[in-house]
Amino acid sequence: MERARVLLLDAAPGDSLGRELERLLGYGLAVTLNLRRVADHAGVRAAWAGRVDLIDFDAFDESALLAEAVRDGLGYHAVKSRAGVPLRAPFLATATDATLVNRLRVVGRAGAGTDHVDLTAAARHGIAVTHTPGSNANAVAEFALAQLLALTRDLPAHNEAAHRGSWRAPAAPTAELSELILGIVGLGRIGLALAERATALGMEVQGLSRRPTKASVAPAHSLGALLATSNVISLHLPLTAQTRGLVGRAELALMRPGSILLNTARGGIVDEQALADALRDPAHPLAAAAIDTFEHEHAAFTSPLFGLPNALLTPHVAGMTRSAMTTAALRCADHIAALLADRPEGVPLVTV
Repeated sequence: MERARVLLLDAAPGDSLGRELERLLGYGLAVTLNLRRVADHAGVRAAWAGRVDLIDFDAFDESALLAEAVRDGLGYHAVKSRAGVPLRAPFLATATDATLVNRLRVVGRAGAGTDHVDLTAAARHGIAVTHTPGSNANAVAEFALAQLLALTRDLPAHNEAAHRGSWRAPAAPTAELSELILGIVGLGRIGLALAERATALGMEVQGLSRRPTKASVAPAHSLGALLATSNVISLHLPLTAQTRGLVGRAELALMRPGSILLNTARGGIVDEQALADALRDPAHPLAAAAIDTFEHEHAAFTSPLFGLPNALLTPHVAGMTRSAMTTAALRCADHIAALLADRPEGVPLVTV
């Protein structure tokens, strides 16, 4: 029997790449690795040529992605993504075309978010979409805590001043974490991991959740109430039709004077123009924001937040620790193999 074909649009980085490939090959899968986001091309070619097929194309270029889906008329049974390559209706239709030798059955995401996949089109074409929720919970929670500490102690400004040779003392003493109330929007695995860490540091924590939770986090009755009673707001929600634009001008205006907004979730949850306008206004209650996810990312990266000194911007790196990325890659490999073997039990599936 011919082995099932799997296309890795972007493999796990560093040493995790080898573990991911070994896991997939161990399931008897035929692996095609896209080298575009691999740092050591020569090393990977030397180590893996002959065991996996090696290609190199920009998966964020839809025309290139479509061309790979039908190259030589073979097609793929599964596609795995890590960095959120858009898998929209045209690609899903092309990858399941009846003229292909192999048609797409599974999309795997090494991570939690699947907003880059057209779930409606996937369902229409009979494609199972799986992900790895919780694989990066500790990493993202730690990063949100780092954002919080950096902004409450004004570390970016002190660092910049020190590099200029300026001895910059604070205009006024800053608050300790134990003096602040943290409001968490979304009490899933990441939100709860952050709540645990913030509580250990003496913060009062309250949260808003779509589902009942047994966590010892004081519940807020509404988003407005959470915004109005927290010094720091941290977002931990998936991007859906319901959460897109959740935090806009009206919501930002509800925040407490001197407050901070943290977003390690998805860019579309926050109206970036409204956020930029708020941060430019010295009379606005919002004092600073730390943003790791944006409406437009990768080659299309742009934001009205560029250049604002009270906006701490990072390129969607909150979940990029060795442990988190290895765990996500290996779980994703397990899920893909199970679905291709028609063993869906225990595999997390994402539906519309």
